[in-house]
Amino acid sequence: MRLPSSTLAIAFGAIAASTAIAEAAPMRLAGHRAVYDLSLAESRGARAVESARGRIVLDFSGDACKGYTMQTRQVTELDSGETGKRLSDLRNTTFEGGDGHSFRFKTNTVLNGSASTSVDGTAESGADALKVKLKEPKRDQYTENGSVLFPTLHMRRMIEAAQAGETTMSARVFDGSDDGRKIFDTLAVIGKPITAEEPAKDGGADRDKPLRDGEMAAMRRWPVTLSYFTPGQGERAPVYTLTFLLYENGVSGGLSLNYGDFTIAGDLSRLDLHKADAKTEAECKP
Repeated sequence: MRLPSSTLAIAFGAIAASTAIAEAAPMRLAGHRAVYDLSLAESRGARAVESARGRIVLDFSGDACKGYTMQTRQVTELDSGETGKRLSDLRNTTFEGGDGHSFRFKTNTVLNGSASTSVDGTAESGADALKVKLKEPKRDQYTENGSVLFPTLHMRRMIEAAQAGETTMSARVFDGSDDGRKIFDTLAVIGKPITAEEPAKDGGADRDKPLRDGEMAAMRRWPVTLSYFTPGQGERAPVYTLTFLLYENGVSGGLSLNYGDFTIAGDLSRLDLHKADAKTEAECKP
């Protein structure tokens, strides 16, 4: 089990898949290092998970001129009476051009102590097609017709939609996950904005403590439900669904991942906001 990189930096959405990438308004996303402690929130169905624990450490940096780098490490242990314990250690590094056209991705996974196949590649996205070149797991290249967004542009589009008062958004998203060939259809439902500190939900007063003080406490944010689907026609059940609070600077809290048979909660236990370079910000005019 992994948390898709399209969710953290988090979690990254669109006003509409048809919106031209070049028309994206300049936006300042906060460089930050976030630590999420994972725990089992709910288990149901025939493949019940008895316990879950782990941690996600995410480091996000960059701007619309230099591009955006995200490094993620996720360690998760699931315990099921049917299949026993499953320990995964995933490390993912991506770089996305500031204009949202280019993307580099590399993922290494260790499962129960044994290294799994690595994924390494690059992608270029335009208004009409996505072009992907893979080095690993094997050299290959392919083209997908239509508009496809990369993770950070997906995030920017989601914030833009929230700011504009949109309540639903859809987009096709590529984040290099799994074998580097997966493109998701996504649907986001955005709730009403929150502009002042409110009592914690789904975890009590101890959840997401770093978001309760300083500038984050008063920052505008929106409750978001983001569902990921395998491409296709007609009604489809989501592969997984994320719920979270999306802050205006790109930080996320109140994380919950629903995989159908079980749900994992992510408590933001530490948040370090990178100090912005005033000169760089002033000179960056995308």
